[in-house]
Order: sequence, then structure tokens, then C-alpha cells
Amino acid sequence: MTDPARILIVDDEVSNRQFLRQCLKSLGYAVEEAADGVEALERLEKNLPDLVLLDVQMPRMDGFTVCRRLKSDPATLLIPVVIVTSLDQIPSRIHAKDLGADDYLCKPINVAELEARVRSLVKLKRHTDELEHASRVFEAMAIVVERRDAYTGHHGKRVGEYAARVAKAVGLGPDEIDDLRLGGVFHDLGKIAVPDAVLQKPGRLTETEQEAMRTHPSVGYDLCVPLRTLERVVPMIRHHHERLDGSGYPDGLSGAEISLPIRIISVCDIFDALRTKRPYKQALPLAETARILREEAARGWWEAEIVEILLGLAEKEGGREMLSTML
Repeated sequence: MTDPARILIVDDEVSNRQFLRQCLKSLGYAVEEAADGVEALERLEKNLPDLVLLDVQMPRMDGFTVCRRLKSDPATLLIPVVIVTSLDQIPSRIHAKDLGADDYLCKPINVAELEARVRSLVKLKRHTDELEHASRVFEAMAIVVERRDAYTGHHGKRVGEYAARVAKAVGLGPDEIDDLRLGGVFHDLGKIAVPDAVLQKPGRLTETEQEAMRTHPSVGYDLCVPLRTLERVVPMIRHHHERLDGSGYPDGLSGAEISLPIRIISVCDIFDALRTKRPYKQALPLAETARILREEAARGWWEAEIVEILLGLAEKEGGREMLSTML
């Protein structure tokens, strides 16, 4: 049996809290209360609710400030926040939306409207929680995939860290940097469908084995595409083996069809593959890795600027030392 959804009511008026509590408890929700914004944040540190009903005009800390805090913290970002206030002016509504509020109800509260809004947002929150859980399961699967091949252990983590550093160097924002770090972890997830005999073969792959290996971007994409929490990551999973000249796979994308994050993660993936020992080759020194990457960039496979940024970071941090910090 599913536990009842937990709702936190934040309002400095006792009568308002009593009214909302009676409405919500009659629908089977578990209800907690806070008399102001400060108390609300204290409660949130101890127990995360499924939804917050938030008054605006309160002592010590107003509702807009609480909303800003919740929507700027990754731990509480996905908790639905409903502003419940007597402020029915357009600027207040716009401000609430700008802060990330999920809904806006005006006092006096229409009970039927309250029930409908709460029911919808709680359902969405439960669905989001399921997707978050699924993404953690897939992350564990990605780690299992790497452990199937002792030669590539921590490959995904290193690729993600390299990509994050390059992204920062080219001026991408914090969200895109986080996406690239996660993309590195997930990019080879589809190898879970590649047989061990192919994945661990201590020599060059046959054409048939290469075809089996080339299925992994599509398999990883199919596994992760239903997850809303990974919607910005799945293109990296599917397209990290595409090349700018259109000679990559699985879709033969070229030029502007390949986004900057994918261009970054592709170069970082190749860099780490060259720099680490594989069943069919030894780890290459940084100078030889640089020669190959520059040659392939000149051939039109990779973006030369990204190659040079990554190599610059590697040279600055001492090549092998840069790699070892990812373990």
C-alpha cells in the first residue's frame, strides 16, 4: 500500500492552516504545518514533503524567499510549490512563476480547485520520483557495464569529468556542465546488451562483432529516453559516436546536426580510450594521443577547438596525473 502523500502548509495565520489541514486530511493526505518561512525551511531539512502550500506575506521570511530557496536547491527543486495568497495582482503571479512556483491559488480558497490542483501536482511528483529512482538504477547498471571489462573501469566517470572541464573552459553554464558529467557516466550504458565475448575480446573485432558493438548507442538511448530526468542526456548517449563529416553512427549526423555537448563528449570519449589500456592495445602516451586526435580533427571527425582545449588541460595537469585524478 502506498504511503499517503505528505503536504507542508506554510502560513502565519492559524485559521488558514486549520482550513487547509481539514481539506487535505479529508482527502487522505498527511499534513504538516509551519508558521513562517524560517520554520518551513527547518522542517524541510528534516523531512521532504511531496508538495508545499506556501503563503507569501509572513514574518521573518516571506513566501517568495522560501520559494526561491527551494527552487535553487537540487535537493528540493522538484518539490511542487503552490503559492496560496491574497495577492491577486498580475505582477505577483509573474514573480511567483519567475521563482519557479508550480501553481498559484488566491484566497479565499475554492475547495474544489484546491483539491484538483493538489491531486494533479502530487501525481506528477510521484511520477517524477519514480523516474529519479529509475535513473539511479540505470546509473548502477552503467557501473556494472564498466566492471564487465577490467580495462575500462571508471571510463564513464573520467569521460564525464573531462567533458565537464572542457565545458567550463568554453563557457557553458552549470546545468550544461552537470549534464555532460552525467552523460559521461551514461554514454556506454547500451554495452549491457553487448556479449562478453565481444566486449572483452583481447584482439581486433570482426566485422560482425563490430556491428554488435555499434548497437550500444541505440540500446542505451532506448533504455533512457523514457526518463524525463535524463532528457538532456539521452542525445549524448545516442550520438557520442557521430562524426562531424557524417561518417559516424548510428544516424550519420554531420556538422550543425551535432550539438556542442555531443562534440565535447565525443572527443573526451576518444581521448580516454586512447589514453587507457584496452584488450587489444596498450595505453598511449599523451604525445601520441595528441597526434591522433589532431589528425582526426584535420580529417573532419572532431572539432579542432575542443581537441585543443582538452589537450591543453591534459598537458597543464601532467597527462597521466589528470587521468589518475578521475579514479
